[in-house]
Amino acid sequence: MSYKIVVDSCCELPGELKKDPRFEIVPLTLIVGEDYEKLDDEHFNQREFLDAVAACPKCPKSACPSPERYMEAYRTQAEHVYAVTLSSQLSGSYNSAVLGKNLYHDAYGEKDIYVVDSRSASCGETQLAYKIMEYEEEGLSFAEITEKIEQYVKEMHTYFVLETLETLRKNGRLSRVKALVASTLNIKPLMAGDNGSIVQLGQGIGMKKALAKLVETAVNDVRNAETRRLMITHCNNPSAAESVRKSIEEKIRVKEVLVMDTAGVSSMYANDGGVIVTL
Repeated sequence: MSYKIVVDSCCELPGELKKDPRFEIVPLTLIVGEDYEKLDDEHFNQREFLDAVAACPKCPKSACPSPERYMEAYRTQAEHVYAVTLSSQLSGSYNSAVLGKNLYHDAYGEKDIYVVDSRSASCGETQLAYKIMEYEEEGLSFAEITEKIEQYVKEMHTYFVLETLETLRKNGRLSRVKALVASTLNIKPLMAGDNGSIVQLGQGIGMKKALAKLVETAVNDVRNAETRRLMITHCNNPSAAESVRKSIEEKIRVKEVLVMDTAGVSSMYANDGGVIVTL
């Protein structure tokens, strides 16, 4: 095994890659109120988590893995090690991964370890993991891969539509009045990643119109679509994810399509019914 890809648990991976020895998922911890604190690992129960979030007046939180946990993930016979984390604007996972790299060098000496801030989350991280794997399999050098990934991060687009605004209200990103008005009028915001932060691009009356706006925006923004992967994650909303996939593929030809349900951290951000798209 000449390379290893370490991802935090905000990154969704298909089943075959979860079992692949080239990959390791480092879990964050999910916290809801005083009574729910669990690792975001293979035992994550989405329904249990969403019910806990809905019942708690406080905003759900996540705690990033320790630098020592990342250091252990870097201990491998692989020559090249890559770590992909969710946006440093949303979590301390990136900083922890970098500190883990420093700890590794102090304890074990030099190794090619590259930590990338995805400036995204969920399937945005998955996109980067796939690109790293693709470049390694093509035989590119470590330096070439790190340069290409840095450029890919700048070019990648992440969009999402939320079914409910409760998490945004609870964490202070949206006032109670605005959330109530949006809920009453069935307004669904179209959000996007902007250099790692979250911005609102628009909105639609109802989920169907908001997702149509997402599709339109994604199709207009993408360049060289035939070389890119369309990745869609959804939080307990497979019908919406399938609708988005079909609509996008009717308009552009892409290299590959991957649709997945969200794990813990992504479920926290997307909340019940949310849909995330990267291209």
